[in-house]
Amino acid sequence: MSGLLTARELKRQGLAVTLFEKNNKLGGTWVYDPRVEPDSLGLDPGREIVHSSLYRSLRVNLPRRLMGFLDYPFSERNIRESFRVMRGAPEVVRVERVDEVSHEWVIESKSQGSESVEEEVFEAVVVCNGHHTEPRIAEFPGLDAWPGVQIHSHNYRTPEPFQNQIVALIGNGPSAYDILREISSVAKEVHLAIPLTSKTLNLTSFSPMDGNLLQIECTNEDGKVAFQDGSFVYPDVIIHCTGYKYHFPFLRTNGIVSVDDNRVGPLYKHVFPPKLAPWLSFVGLPYRAVTSLVIELQSRWVAGVLSGKVALPSEEEMASSVEELYQHMEEIGWPKHHTHQLQQKFDYENWLVTQLGLPPLEEWREQMYYYLLKKITSHDGDDYRDTWDIDKWMQEILSSK
Repeated sequence: MSGLLTARELKRQGLAVTLFEKNNKLGGTWVYDPRVEPDSLGLDPGREIVHSSLYRSLRVNLPRRLMGFLDYPFSERNIRESFRVMRGAPEVVRVERVDEVSHEWVIESKSQGSESVEEEVFEAVVVCNGHHTEPRIAEFPGLDAWPGVQIHSHNYRTPEPFQNQIVALIGNGPSAYDILREISSVAKEVHLAIPLTSKTLNLTSFSPMDGNLLQIECTNEDGKVAFQDGSFVYPDVIIHCTGYKYHFPFLRTNGIVSVDDNRVGPLYKHVFPPKLAPWLSFVGLPYRAVTSLVIELQSRWVAGVLSGKVALPSEEEMASSVEELYQHMEEIGWPKHHTHQLQQKFDYENWLVTQLGLPPLEEWREQMYYYLLKKITSHDGDDYRDTWDIDKWMQEILSSK
């Protein structure tokens, strides 16, 4: 989605666009792939990587109205974009500046099944490769010595492999709750736990049905998983539903842009590295937000800047803004790995709208989002997708104005 939207906005500004897509199908993470990786935890850097992390039963937890675009709202009809700009499934293996004084970038790519590398030079690069492919693993004493099967949710597809098994599932987010509910119908036992590194933030948002949220103390060589409350279990499988890492193995910036504890930076407003702007940018890093809206606004901003229609602050001003964000996070105790979490506010989206000179966002978008969050965290199950009459809710909101 990030790549397609960005390509569309760049084309609209009259810029020549080359879109590199490793997969032979459009859609990125939204393309269901039944394959799983040979390394079920995703720790081997030399493994064959499967990009998508979708499990077969996945249903989005945002309403269609929120997932649509400002100029392309989703309706009951099937929607298909009317353009395609892409190369034939090339894998990008290197992105690097031509030299230290030039803003031009060299891209090396190779086709699937080929070892020959093609090299091209571009004036600007926008990185849109998503952040739901490289697993983050829970860490606790005894993890490496535990003898059972461990997988990351990136490699979960269907519940059938867990028939009659005892499962310890680690995580406190939407995927953990989805998978918990699904495998509970076939597994002998399912125990939801959180890793030692978890903070109190959002721990109750996706608790198990009985409300009992355990924290892992350690695992042992005899197969035991011990919890901090003194209880324990001997599971057959541990599933890590513990999120993902930002990962750019192809990008070489000589340390100007780095990933430190899942903070990609320094980036001005999550998009432009001050020292390399505007010739390098990132679209789609923020999370805990209406992702489609954020991506659309970011891609419009990048296109506006690269076309010369929108101005960026000076390098010094952008760097200062980044440092202010980092300092604020430190002062309030916000973990570094949550740098790109938008904290469930629309301030960022509204800031982008102002930069682009667009009309203010409709109030119903923010109201619908917060109403949705209340439903998700109400612990009444996940049937809100079917029971919430959004059209009626919209009529009530609009009529109250």
